Amino acid sequence: MSSDTATHAQPGHAAGQHAPAWQRRLRRFGYAGRPRSDVRERLVPPYPQQGTRLWETLGATPTAAARIARWSGWAGPLLVALCAGLVRFWRLGSPDNVIFDETYYAKDAWSLWEFGYEGTWPKNANEQILGTPQHIPLSDAAAYVVHPPVGKWVIGIGEQIFGLNPYGWRFMVALLGTLSVLMLCRIGRRLFRSTFLGCLAGALLAVDGLHYVMSRTALLDLVLMFFVLAAFGCLLVDRDHARARLAAALPTREDGTARPDPAVARSLKLGPRPWRIAAAVMVGLAIGTKWSGLYVLAAFGLMTVLWDVGARRLAGVSSPYRAVLRRDLGWAFLSTVPVALITYIVSWSGWFATAGSYTRRTGWRDSGYFRHWAETDGGYSRGGAFSWLLNPLRSLWHYESEVYQFHVDLDSWHVYRSQPWSWLVQGRPVSYFYESPKPGEAGCPSGTAEKCAREVLAIGTPLLWWAACFALVYLLYRWALRRDWRAGAILCGVAAGYLPWFLYLDRTIFSFYAVVFVPFLCLAVAMMIGAMLGPPGASETRRVVGTVGSGALILLIIWNFIYFFPLYTGQTLPIDAWRARMWLDSWI
Repeated sequence: MSSDTATHAQPGHAAGQHAPAWQRRLRRFGYAGRPRSDVRERLVPPYPQQGTRLWETLGATPTAAARIARWSGWAGPLLVALCAGLVRFWRLGSPDNVIFDETYYAKDAWSLWEFGYEGTWPKNANEQILGTPQHIPLSDAAAYVVHPPVGKWVIGIGEQIFGLNPYGWRFMVALLGTLSVLMLCRIGRRLFRSTFLGCLAGALLAVDGLHYVMSRTALLDLVLMFFVLAAFGCLLVDRDHARARLAAALPTREDGTARPDPAVARSLKLGPRPWRIAAAVMVGLAIGTKWSGLYVLAAFGLMTVLWDVGARRLAGVSSPYRAVLRRDLGWAFLSTVPVALITYIVSWSGWFATAGSYTRRTGWRDSGYFRHWAETDGGYSRGGAFSWLLNPLRSLWHYESEVYQFHVDLDSWHVYRSQPWSWLVQGRPVSYFYESPKPGEAGCPSGTAEKCAREVLAIGTPLLWWAACFALVYLLYRWALRRDWRAGAILCGVAAGYLPWFLYLDRTIFSFYAVVFVPFLCLAVAMMIGAMLGPPGASETRRVVGTVGSGALILLIIWNFIYFFPLYTGQTLPIDAWRARMWLDSWI
């Protein structure tokens, strides 16, 4: 018996006893077979050892180089996030105006922190808020609003710190935009087991125009994106932890490597998992920002269960779906759906707390819209042992049903409405702000013959989005034909934020809704670039060609962001320079 064959024999079995007949015949001619892999490493692939060659070349001592390499997993993402934050907070208060739908959410956010519910504002409220001296004409009469409160609570934090002004209502959105870059770096690192590809994904998000504009505008969609991305990251951590527990329970061979064991894979109980619960809280907050988070709950819930199926199959069970049904599905449901629902209901605490006061002459006052519908129009008694609980819940249910009908029936024409099939190619972006300064005013050169243009255009970095179209095709190949779970996870994130909008083609929808799945597009491009660089063991020529091609693509994307930067920040441009950036007629 050769030493190689003996090394890979299972304890208590002769080497090669269970090998196929053709392999046993080939061993006569020196064939040793493929070395057995450690199932633990397949369940939880280790992070590669960070090299020190680069840092030593730059002049660091071996000890310092080793320390830098050890901390690169955090240092790299933090550096990318710092650069993203500097750009996002630069002149954050400009334009010094209420742009696009900030007119709703900035004022509702202030009202929530004042009353616990959305109050009423007069038609000229924006002028009074931005005037000198400032006047805040907020009434405590409840207003009818059509989005849950979480995103507005978040926006209101910045207003409580810096006041009701453009910088104040944009501060928290810019902060979440910066933190989302940091999160994506770490998520990409865990997903690809590569600090470089993780930082690349975060850097791509940092230079995406749509994410940048949404990070500087007090709308709800960037807040929604943040919670969706946080939920995805929590599920990735949960996946690693659950698979690590499964790997630790597997028996080992004589050489110390783990082997599959059907009994362990079938019977091991993983129970409640904290990171999965944290993901459900994040999804609940996403739903509490916008209802489109419900689709994320369904997609991510299915994804995490399929991950469990794959883990138990790899651990050795022959019927993984049955094992997951018996051991995991119940806990998976209890850890996600009820937790997300409870989180959503708790997010309405301010509305529940505004019980107000009641008199026969004035009715209910100082309470949220429809807060006492159950006791009035709903026909439910104000008495009863559990009326304190049931009546507010009935009122909230009625409020939500009215809001749902509003969203379904929303089909009014808007100049910037678009259909979702045009989003990936950025067919119809949304202009948030536009002015035409005269020569000599607001930075417009005095010698120009025409007026200048000053615009904030919510458009993704075109070359990044067009590259993402090719990346998605590549990921479909990797997932469908190569069974690459990483490609499937990224595609799930894109599908959860994108495909549901095809169900509402008659509704008034806008391309900036796509910011929810922008991080997953950046992950897709990073994965494609990783493939372009070449697999481990590739020839030097292959590496050079891949590096040059990948580097050229990355530099073009960065240049594209810089080229469109004046349109993202509302800088004044000569009209010819503005027209030069209108690459498609549909952008005007």
